[in-house]
Amino acid sequence: MKLAPSIYTVDFARLGEQIKEAERAGVDVIHLDIMDGNFVPNITFGPMVCAAVCRSTSLLCEAHLMIEGPERYFRDYKDAGVSRIIVHVETCPHLYSTIQQLRQLPVEVGITLNPLTSLDTIKEALPLVDLVLIMSVEPGYGGQKYIPAATRRIAAVRRMLDEIGSKAELEVDGGVNLNTICTVRDAGASIVVVGSAVYNDTYSVADSVAMLRASLQQCPADSDEDTE
Repeated sequence: MKLAPSIYTVDFARLGEQIKEAERAGVDVIHLDIMDGNFVPNITFGPMVCAAVCRSTSLLCEAHLMIEGPERYFRDYKDAGVSRIIVHVETCPHLYSTIQQLRQLPVEVGITLNPLTSLDTIKEALPLVDLVLIMSVEPGYGGQKYIPAATRRIAAVRRMLDEIGSKAELEVDGGVNLNTICTVRDAGASIVVVGSAVYNDTYSVADSVAMLRASLQQCPADSDEDTE
C-alpha cells in the first residue's frame, strides 16, 4: 500500500524539511489539501505553496481541490508542478468536460466525493480516471475520526473498478492511522492519505512512517474493525 502524507498538519516553518523527512522515510506521494472556505469551511493554501512543495521533492504531488469552480485553477496547479489533480463531483456539474480539461493539460485525473454522496455519481466516470478518492471523514478539517461506513464504500468502489478492469488507484482520505489502516487496506485501497499519523508532536516523521508500515505487515488476515 502507498502512503500519501498530507502536508495539512506539517510545521509550515519547516515545510521543505518535513517533506524531505517523509521522502527519506519512504512515503510514495505528497498530498496537497486545497481548501477555499466555500466548499469547505476551512482555508489552506494555493498554487504558490504547492510549487514550493513540488520543488522540495521528487515524489508525485497530488492536489485535492476542495474548492468551488476548480476548473478556474487547473492550469495554475499544473504549472506549480502537480502531477495529479483530484476534484469533487459535488463541485463539477459537467464532470465529463472537467475530466477532458484535465486530460488536455495533461495531468493524472482523480475524482472524489463526500461521505454521503451516492457512489452512483461516479460510476460512469470510472473508466475515464486514474484515481478514485473515498473520503472517510467530512472534508475540511484534519484529525477527524474515521467514519466506519466508509469501509463499505471502499469495498464497493474496489468491486466497481475490478468489474471494468480499471487500473485506477483507489485512495482513502480521513482518519487513517495505526488502528484503521488494516481495515482500509483490506477493503481494497491502494493508497492512504495520512496526516496527523505522520506529522505529529509525539513521534518523528521517520518513526511514524515506520509504525504505519509495521502495522500493515502485522494486519490480520481479516480485519475485525467495525464496518457498520
